[in-house]
Amino acid sequence: MSNRHPPVGDFATDFDHTDPAWVADPYPIWDDLRQRCPVAHSDRYGGAWLPVTHDLVSQVAYDHEHFTSRSVVVSEQRPGPDDLPAPIGLSPPITSDPPYHSIVRRMLLPAFTPKPIAALEPFTRELCRDLLAATDGRTSFDAAVEYAQHIPVRVIVRFLGFRQEDADMFRSIIRLVLEEVDLPADEREERFAEVDTYMNAQIEDHIAHPRDDLTSFLIEAEIDGRKLPVEQVRGTMILLMIAGIDTTWSSIGASLWHLAQHPEDRRRLATEPALMDTAVEELLRAYAPVTMARLVAKDFDFHGHPFKEGDWLLLPFPAANRDPAAFENPGLVQLDRARNRHAAFGLGRHRCLGSNLARMELRVALEEWLARYPDFELAHPAAVTWSAGQVRGPRTLPLTIHRNGR
Repeated sequence: MSNRHPPVGDFATDFDHTDPAWVADPYPIWDDLRQRCPVAHSDRYGGAWLPVTHDLVSQVAYDHEHFTSRSVVVSEQRPGPDDLPAPIGLSPPITSDPPYHSIVRRMLLPAFTPKPIAALEPFTRELCRDLLAATDGRTSFDAAVEYAQHIPVRVIVRFLGFRQEDADMFRSIIRLVLEEVDLPADEREERFAEVDTYMNAQIEDHIAHPRDDLTSFLIEAEIDGRKLPVEQVRGTMILLMIAGIDTTWSSIGASLWHLAQHPEDRRRLATEPALMDTAVEELLRAYAPVTMARLVAKDFDFHGHPFKEGDWLLLPFPAANRDPAAFENPGLVQLDRARNRHAAFGLGRHRCLGSNLARMELRVALEEWLARYPDFELAHPAAVTWSAGQVRGPRTLPLTIHRNGR
């Protein structure tokens, strides 16, 4: 997207997570801030804070007294308590505060246990093979556009019980929520109204024609003996789209980007299948896609910084994963890293409910890719582009495929 803000001069006092320098490579920025001021500030977006150490990110993630989750995506429109009232929020449970958060999460857990996720694996594997078959015979193509971005979209469409033809709409919704955060508020509201209309139609269709999918699960779910209001069903469905699509295609793309530049890791992963689960965790740590957000719930002092009620705070889990105080040689990808309590899926009670699904998709996507294309590299390193906003992953990833060793 084209950035609508002026360039950042000093990320310590004027950071912007949509700035081209951050989008291209945020790691040196976080390393610098970790040395100079582990909590950065910006007047952009109405006031925002950025802790960059593992310890500080953890403190915020576990602190539900001073921070609220009622809005987790920073934008120009900063919602007050009356706009998105706690404890439910817009997309429960990620926008819910205690104690309601635990109630909703407990209600959703059966849909995300290993058994229903395992049931999606054959579809995921067949999808990956079909996508790769469409590239057969070509020596170069864009792995982000033609492979990574399609996998979680179609898996989530399947999970929700929507039409596979609706995948393109899902992608446009994700761009609206996560990337186009600096659009004028009235334009975002108009686009969100279109999303609500689409989702309401899906809910009505599922009420008329119940089926075995997550949408019907939500419609039939109860809390304290009462079914969920349609707003909550819709919000949770949107949450699954946002939390489960861009994040996973970003992880798949970033993993392929890494393997394209590290032949030793590529060869090892292609020839040591038992290493895959450990490698997946390390790739998630090194290229964690998600930076979450909180709102300051009340004025207080945070390590000498005057946090004010309503201030935004970004929770950069990728920066926490690159903190030398928490991980040995954090900038080095070690596929067999044994001790790896990474924060790619968040920390605290809001840790990602769909982590089993994301792991399955990343593992299957890499297994199927390496089975067909064990030898590949970046076609044009400078042509790789990355998404802006709070989820980072390659949007374009041109690769050259080598066959028969060349």
